[in-house]
Amino acid sequence: MTRIPRSLDRLIRPRSIAVFGGKEARRVIEQCDRMGYSGQIWPVHPREEEILGRRCYRSVTELPKAPDAAFVGVNRALTIEIIRELATRGAGGAICYASGFREAANELADGIGLQEALVAAAGDMSIVGPNCYGFINMLDGALLWPDQHGMQRVERGVAILTQSSNIACNISMQKRGLPLAYVMTAGNQAQTGLSDLACAVVEDPRVTAVGLHIEGFDSIEALERLAARARQLRKPIVALKVGKSKAAQLATVSHTASLAGNDRVSSALLARLGIGRVDTLPELLETLKLLHLHGPLDSADISSMSCSGGEASLMADAGVKRRLNFRPLKEDQRQPLKEALGEMVTISNPLDYHTFVWGNREKQSAAFAAMMRGGYALNLIVLDFPRLDRCDAADWVTTCEAVIDAANATAAAAGIVASLGENMPEETALSLIAAGVVPFFGIDEALAAAETAASIGALWRKPPLPPLVTTAVSEGEAETLTEAEAKAELARAGIAVPPGRTAQSPAQAANAGDALGFPIALKRLGVAHKTEAGAVRLDLACRDQVLAAAEAMASGASGYLVEKMVAKPVAEVIVGATRDAVAGPVLTIGAGGILVELLDDTAILTLPTTEEAIREAIDGLKISKLMGGYRGAPQADVASLVKTVAAVASYVVANAAKLDELDINPIMVLPDGRGAVAADALIRRRK
Repeated sequence: MTRIPRSLDRLIRPRSIAVFGGKEARRVIEQCDRMGYSGQIWPVHPREEEILGRRCYRSVTELPKAPDAAFVGVNRALTIEIIRELATRGAGGAICYASGFREAANELADGIGLQEALVAAAGDMSIVGPNCYGFINMLDGALLWPDQHGMQRVERGVAILTQSSNIACNISMQKRGLPLAYVMTAGNQAQTGLSDLACAVVEDPRVTAVGLHIEGFDSIEALERLAARARQLRKPIVALKVGKSKAAQLATVSHTASLAGNDRVSSALLARLGIGRVDTLPELLETLKLLHLHGPLDSADISSMSCSGGEASLMADAGVKRRLNFRPLKEDQRQPLKEALGEMVTISNPLDYHTFVWGNREKQSAAFAAMMRGGYALNLIVLDFPRLDRCDAADWVTTCEAVIDAANATAAAAGIVASLGENMPEETALSLIAAGVVPFFGIDEALAAAETAASIGALWRKPPLPPLVTTAVSEGEAETLTEAEAKAELARAGIAVPPGRTAQSPAQAANAGDALGFPIALKRLGVAHKTEAGAVRLDLACRDQVLAAAEAMASGASGYLVEKMVAKPVAEVIVGATRDAVAGPVLTIGAGGILVELLDDTAILTLPTTEEAIREAIDGLKISKLMGGYRGAPQADVASLVKTVAAVASYVVANAAKLDELDINPIMVLPDGRGAVAADALIRRRK
């Protein structure tokens, strides 16, 4: 059932604010006054007559009218009562500051019950929290925020949203020149989640980009809605999703579940939605600076210039681990660069321009402009400032002016990178942002920002995918199909399987071998991991071998599967499906056979998917080199593999309500033109 989102407009851009409580409520008023909030503020207190020069009201019913926003900074029991009164009065929404709800369920037996009561009391009114600091709106000076912060009023900027109030405090203190329009916390997300808040702020025309610090996804529906709307508005989103160390829930019977860890699924989910992903808070802030000024990049081609070979080497080495391209210069760039820099400078990318033009704004501008005319998506100049309290930075200012001149002359995206973040003064960062040049704090962070902005650009250039499959699994009893039953299912779905027959006795197995033609594979049914259990024999060349093998594995056998041996493949691939708690059914593709245990070589696809996405995932595997005809070996029939994986994906989508796991390992990818065959299969589903 589609959830109808509540409007958060009155709450996050309020014209009137009611505050409840003692010192926290006083701080909210102080912060609003400091930032020049022009709306009405109404303190509500049972005993005080006035707070900070404002008359105190005794209750919600005494307020002049229903407030647009309320900060409720009282104990948890009283919070519920006040929220109910605000909802009845028609308030626009409220921040629930109190703790002791769901987050304290292990310590407080009534924590979950109180949270449910809080949501019920709110009804149709929006609430944020509980266990939540609230938010800072620096566009309007509206702060439902009971603490210090380091922010200044801005006319436009980025929004950053997090579940953690302390992370929000830390972000508010940044000195990186990033213009912060909103900093918001979601707390317990009892009713209003992080994605809901982001959906509200992305509609503000003064917001340029959105950053998310995600501990746990709230609503996939809301996240999909946010991603779609952000793409429509051309406002990029970048996420810092934590939880890489958390082990995935493992199923007991398949390889696939151990490959599809929750963090890999998170990456696949974010990529599907066109949301960039970073690994650290500094990377999040640096990426948002780039997106604020220039949006997603058109390509991964970048240039770098510095006045030191050491810095050029640092840039080149840092780029090795990134999906970035220091593309060689075009021929028509070389002569202008030589004219500006002199014959002794080696013309390359990254480029060490030495110090021959140091302090010369005109020659530096000409050199930077020549590089920027190369059609790079982003042009970086490495420049570490000296300490302003001990040194003269005049020549460094000249270099900044030259970069600004070149960027203006070429309309190219440019950034200045301090190799050490502390060597970029905040006042310099602010002036560069104002001039349209990105001030980057750190080489690794700058390249992470470029990589992320390029990835968002690439994702946005693809057509958006349909909504995720969110069908809930049925509550029937789980059953594991035999390999023969599983292969029959797959064959009906259009997936090639070896010719085979089932048998109930060694003699019947031998007869089946005669009928199919040798060599054959013999498998004992009812065993998940056959190799470890000695329940599979391959390349049996005659009736006697089949009979002897069947008798050897007869103990506990519930039957046999006799199959024609598949021809020698170019490569073996695993394809499987599991159900992620957030993303629903997901597909895993990777190196199969014995390589499952040896190589970390997989890709995750959320569903539904396309053949184009499947081909891209396969091309990104290490094993793709083998399938391309490695060292003179034949090329694999990758086209058939793509068709096979697409058929598996369609089967999973069609059976989403009852499928728990699917594991095909291996798919034998034969030489080009000869197909791909599912040699082993396991299906676990609900009856």
